[in-house]
Amino acid sequence: MSCNETSTRLHLPRVVISSTCGGGGKTLLSLGLARFLRNRGWNVLPFKKGPDYIDAAWLTQAAGRQSSNLDPYFLDGDGLRAQMAHAARKLLDLSEMDRALGIVEGNRGLYDGLDVEGSCSTAALARELKAPVIVTINVTKMTRTTAALLQGLQNFESVTFAGVVLNCTGSPRHASYLRASIEHYTDFKVLGELPRLAHNPLPERHMGIASLKGDDLSDSAQEGLEAMAAYVGAHVDVQAIVRSASAAPDLDCEPLWKDEAKRTGDGPVIGYVRDRCLWFYYHENLEALERAGARLVRLSLFDDSWPLEGEGSLDAIYLGGGFPEDSLNRLANNPRLKDLADLAAKGFPIYAECGGLMILARSVRRKDQVTAMAGVLPLDIEIGPRPCGLGYVQGEIVRDNPFYAKGTVLFGHEFHYSRALSCEKSLTHLALTRGTGLGDNLDGLVVNNTWASYTHIFAPSQGSWAPTLCRLAMEWKRRKALA
Repeated sequence: MSCNETSTRLHLPRVVISSTCGGGGKTLLSLGLARFLRNRGWNVLPFKKGPDYIDAAWLTQAAGRQSSNLDPYFLDGDGLRAQMAHAARKLLDLSEMDRALGIVEGNRGLYDGLDVEGSCSTAALARELKAPVIVTINVTKMTRTTAALLQGLQNFESVTFAGVVLNCTGSPRHASYLRASIEHYTDFKVLGELPRLAHNPLPERHMGIASLKGDDLSDSAQEGLEAMAAYVGAHVDVQAIVRSASAAPDLDCEPLWKDEAKRTGDGPVIGYVRDRCLWFYYHENLEALERAGARLVRLSLFDDSWPLEGEGSLDAIYLGGGFPEDSLNRLANNPRLKDLADLAAKGFPIYAECGGLMILARSVRRKDQVTAMAGVLPLDIEIGPRPCGLGYVQGEIVRDNPFYAKGTVLFGHEFHYSRALSCEKSLTHLALTRGTGLGDNLDGLVVNNTWASYTHIFAPSQGSWAPTLCRLAMEWKRRKALA
């Protein structure tokens, strides 16, 4: 693999793993393959198609390197290739280039996209990346029909296929019948047959596979990843996958960031909360803040204190998403929530997304439990049994505010089981043409210098976000110096 900050070509063996539908075995194969190759000395670069934080976190743990989200909704083909190249440059040095391999886990079915044309599908991403596709198919109670499905996949659109992995085979006889049918009716290479497992090595929860402890690896998760590596290694032709990935052509390789990074020693200090409650952050967002001149400080809602005064004290806070509803007992009467309320009242810059919005609300209700939150927002939240907002978001800023100029178009995503029970519409600044947000096609509450929304943004596609937050933080820093 070779590519530097200004070069135009990237040589990186890579493969996309997809399926006919959700639950077809993409995650199992992706995680098992990543850990198997890592255990054998490969430098695995993991990627997740789409905005999912949790699958990306698992890929990070499986590969031992930071996973990136490749999302055609946020970036065009040039941007996606630039992002892949940027990840390669950032995560690998020259000594690691010879045994590098990119694994891209798709989402949903191969051709499933945003519309009838299949825009933003996994197939579209594979074409932009010029990457071969491995299809996993759950073959439970199916034999010859598998060949028909593969014929359809092959003839539907132009995709380069590496082969198929048959998931949940019932017996050696079943696997043999499937292989014979596929070889008779198609030219798909059967890369492996995964026998049906008695239990899922990774538990599932309401947002896909279960979250880790925050984004850290638990002992049981470690065991699950090792079990999947052994399972994939025993039943899949990994060498054939490596050969196919190695045949992928070089990619055009442009810089992901178009501007020069600011390297000033006197930049603002921006804290971001990363703990069991809040850990949904695109690492590109954090990188964008650093490039805009910020020094980042990792915080927890359960810290004994935050650096609020003196040298190196905070100048802004970024609250990402997560699962605050799982820690309501620990959040009750939490002194850091009072810190947030006091700071917000003074005009301190705070940017909050989804779970962060919940932290800033007046209260969160889950069944019969009502827990007081920071009270920064005139908003009460209720946790429900089903998603209240799911998918991509698009909207326009309808009022000037400290974070976005009027007329700015935001692209983002949301996935939340909570909803706003009350919302002062006069404080909302984002009118949605796609998505749910706070309800009534509105999102983006602004109170003083606090922004809170259900919408998550991706910094490389929202170029003004990081410089603006850094500017607000710098203004606060100067204000402190004059106090």
